[in-house]
Amino acid sequence: MHSIVKLIGLIGVPLLLLSLIGATALTWRRYDMAPINTFGFVVAVALGIGCLAFIENFDTGQPWFVDDNGDRLQHEDSVAELKLDLDLAEEKRVLAASKVARAAFDRQYSYRDAIPREIDRLRGESASYRRWHNLLQWTLIIFSAAITGVTALYDTPQPGKGILIGLGGTVTVITSVMGYFKFKERGFNLQQTADAIEQHVTALDLAIAPYNLGDEKENLRLFAENVEALRVEQRKREQQLDQPHQGQQEIV
Repeated sequence: MHSIVKLIGLIGVPLLLLSLIGATALTWRRYDMAPINTFGFVVAVALGIGCLAFIENFDTGQPWFVDDNGDRLQHEDSVAELKLDLDLAEEKRVLAASKVARAAFDRQYSYRDAIPREIDRLRGESASYRRWHNLLQWTLIIFSAAITGVTALYDTPQPGKGILIGLGGTVTVITSVMGYFKFKERGFNLQQTADAIEQHVTALDLAIAPYNLGDEKENLRLFAENVEALRVEQRKREQQLDQPHQGQQEIV
């Protein structure tokens, strides 16, 4: 999410301003671009401020917490201090775990209890990717239709040419973003993995195949193996999506 907002702020806003400048240069002394420039400038400023506010609130490394009165407050520690605290906490956890050796059955049972949270996380990320895909897809459809409408309405080159330049540039950016981030594919893979893991959870709870061995320890061991195999497969699919087309073929 952070990277997408940064991409919009760093590319979308300058592209919009450049489109306005290009349209103004093409229509100089032939068409009054002042209303369109004013509207576009206001949109660019609002978009830039919105992206900046999002980044400042969510990507500064300063986590939020809720006090006793229910108010959201920002942590006063720096990012370096928080990372140090996290490293120290991890070392303490490792030391405590080494002193208290748990049986494999206990670890597998705890693993089973943590799976519902993992399913919720996968589905939450899947829903987020689907929302981004649908938003960009509808924007692409609307702007593509607008290009056809502007072409049909304006017989003269101006001001239709300037509007077409802005619409075409926006369509190009949206298409590139969708092709780079692959929101639809990522959302589908996450949802598929969540559904598969939930199927194993249901089978374990109902003691049906393949978890009808009669031995609870053996069932939990088999369940952990199957779920981990699904998670490994999910990570491989994510790596394939991060690779260029040629790299994907080599991985497969």
